[in-house]
Amino acid sequence: MSLTVLKPDTRSCSESALVLIKPDGMHKGIVGEVIGAFSAGGLKLIGLKLVKVSGALARAHYRHLATKKFFKEIVSYLMGDLHGKNPVVAMVYTGKDAVAACRRIAGSTNPEEADPKSVRGKFGRVTTKGVFENLVHVSSDTKEARREITLWFKKSELLA
Repeated sequence: MSLTVLKPDTRSCSESALVLIKPDGMHKGIVGEVIGAFSAGGLKLIGLKLVKVSGALARAHYRHLATKKFFKEIVSYLMGDLHGKNPVVAMVYTGKDAVAACRRIAGSTNPEEADPKSVRGKFGRVTTKGVFENLVHVSSDTKEARREITLWFKKSELLA
């Protein structure tokens, strides 16, 4: 009798995604609705906290955009400078294809192009100055999710 070694199907493995409700979402008072939308997506919430974002944290979060001309503005935005110094709600969701699922729930970065049923489509807007008030940040891929989660959460703050 021989044993067959089965390799795990990595496509079905659980992954995690960072979701932030940015200061514009806090300003609009829609935190409960946003959390509800993500929680209804079939993923498990394993981390949740309210964060007053420092300049250092915002710069580290957006480090991949450091060479862009809008870098200072996006850092200022995440710090709440445009929305009454509001904090950010940081969350970690885990489950099968968590990044793709969270990005689908969030909708397109441009609220005018987002599915009307998505968070950004329902609550987001583009201001008359062209600023995207898109309410949430979602990790772009699994590698970025790992980096971002480590940046925003200590391991002891996550339930597994």
